[in-house]
Amino acid sequence: MNSPDLSQLRAEIDKTLASFAAERSVSLLGIGPELAPVAKAMSDFITQGGKRFRPIFAYLGYLGSGAEPRAEVLRACTSLELVHVCALIHDDLMDGSNTRRNKPAIHKAFQQYHQDASYNGSSERFGSSSAILLGDLALVWADRLLVESGISGDELLQVQSVFGDMRDELMAGQYLDVLEGALATTSIDRALKVARFKSGKYSIERPLHFGAALSGKKELMNTYSSFGLPLGEAFQLRDDLLGVFGDPDVTGKPAGDDLREGKRTVLIALTMELVDQKDRDLLSASLGKEGLDRTQILQLQEIISSSGAIAQVEKLITELRDKAISALRDGQVEASVVSVLEEMATMTTQRSL
Repeated sequence: MNSPDLSQLRAEIDKTLASFAAERSVSLLGIGPELAPVAKAMSDFITQGGKRFRPIFAYLGYLGSGAEPRAEVLRACTSLELVHVCALIHDDLMDGSNTRRNKPAIHKAFQQYHQDASYNGSSERFGSSSAILLGDLALVWADRLLVESGISGDELLQVQSVFGDMRDELMAGQYLDVLEGALATTSIDRALKVARFKSGKYSIERPLHFGAALSGKKELMNTYSSFGLPLGEAFQLRDDLLGVFGDPDVTGKPAGDDLREGKRTVLIALTMELVDQKDRDLLSASLGKEGLDRTQILQLQEIISSSGAIAQVEKLITELRDKAISALRDGQVEASVVSVLEEMATMTTQRSL
């Protein structure tokens, strides 16, 4: 088997998403013209941006079994992108994020829509309510795309358990993330647990399991877990760095957004361990303050940078990535796919700050 071409996979995934979003938009407009803003917002969010990591990992999980490429399986794997869309829309609302991909977050867009239309009631509540519903709609659409993908009934049944586990763990991880902020914890172990469930498992391990289940080769699950779990944690650790130090033009979100949102990440936990009491108190008092200005963000960034926590997180990312790649050497995964999984491991962990 030839090695899968990642650029071609992305192009096919994008094509499937565009076609599906167009079909669903027509259906929404059939209910009534009032849903035009919903149709446009959903279509734009789904088609404009996104690295498509989850569908790609799922399809590689399928091909890694030695199975032949099939368009209907790739469409089934593409359904996982819609689970991700749900997570992003809800995450932005829960975090109070103003932007996503350099555009207004969904709740902010609908808040503005309410204001522009001079509707009655609270614009903020309208925006929040709309975001909840659009996120839920994305999750419904994930099921629809999977069912309508063209895979067989038996294949659909084979994948249901993994698909359910993936969504259970995602929601559990999101709650753990909210809880850690409320508890104001500084535990590295607890932060790693959040990283594993909020992002790591649903981004990499479960998509790989999804592909293995579609292939019927469940014996690959252990290898995919040994690869996907450490890589998923490394992936989230990179996101944590980007959330504090990322270039807004690259991340699509304001610099230091995770500090305003009070994210209790491994980066923050390590910093708390390494700094003196004065800096620890300042960081602790500042985390979660939505009104932090640019000067305050720069001050907090300097505390984190000078603590040495960044170097420790970078070291942990490298160790986890290397651990993941070494798990592929057991010979269980199709050789032509191993090299592409290694490439994906690099891509997911070396995104630019």
